[in-house]
Amino acid sequence: MLRPRLIVCLDVKDGRVVKGRRFQGLRDVGDPVELAARYEADGADEIVFLDVSATLENRGTFLDTVTRTAEALFVPLTVGGGVRSVEDIATLLRAGADKVGLNSAIVRDPALLGRAADAFGSQCVVASVDAARVPGETPPRWTVHTHGGSRPVEREGVAWAVECAERGAGEVLLTSIDQDGARTGYDLDLLAAVSGRVHVPVIASGGAAHAGHLYDGLVRGGAAAVLLAGVLHDGLTTVQSLKEGLHERGVHVR
Repeated sequence: MLRPRLIVCLDVKDGRVVKGRRFQGLRDVGDPVELAARYEADGADEIVFLDVSATLENRGTFLDTVTRTAEALFVPLTVGGGVRSVEDIATLLRAGADKVGLNSAIVRDPALLGRAADAFGSQCVVASVDAARVPGETPPRWTVHTHGGSRPVEREGVAWAVECAERGAGEVLLTSIDQDGARTGYDLDLLAAVSGRVHVPVIASGGAAHAGHLYDGLVRGGAAAVLLAGVLHDGLTTVQSLKEGLHERGVHVR
């Protein structure tokens, strides 16, 4: 069994790391290269770099920022945002990304997942699923959103994550829009529903604030990795202290 991973996310807009709540109210928190290097030194197992405005602005990812970030790291780097084709994926891999995240483009063209997996291997392909809970539904259901969480689409979150894995995604980055920035923990219902049905690793995203939340995501939610951002950017905790908290709870991350 591979040990769980602790992943730090850098949401990037106009070349700067930003953070908000429920994908809104973004504020500047620093330079991506400096932050990525700091988190790696503190023990982050991977870094995720998401250009959060690329799709909305109908452009590709800022390659210069990706390249500078990749050159500063030894841990794996996943890059997403504005990726629309196999050619875009190739460009990001050449720029230094180890894996590429796909979201809006695969909702429009699900077969892109298969083409990407055939070209580069599933290990390079991450399906990014942003989902919001449908109010009042029992059992719970979730609606997929694209374009940085701003546009709901006619896809149910769990079923879409399953389809992404079946089509060739090597990982699912699963973000709860409801929990994003809330710091009250992951949406464990969503996480468990997806983790229980896919054959690939699931990365829990949206809502973590402390080691107890990470523990719940890994143990109760079945995630293979946990992702967080805001509490680290704001200096409320560190990667090392979170790993120590997991160790105290009997979970040994990388």
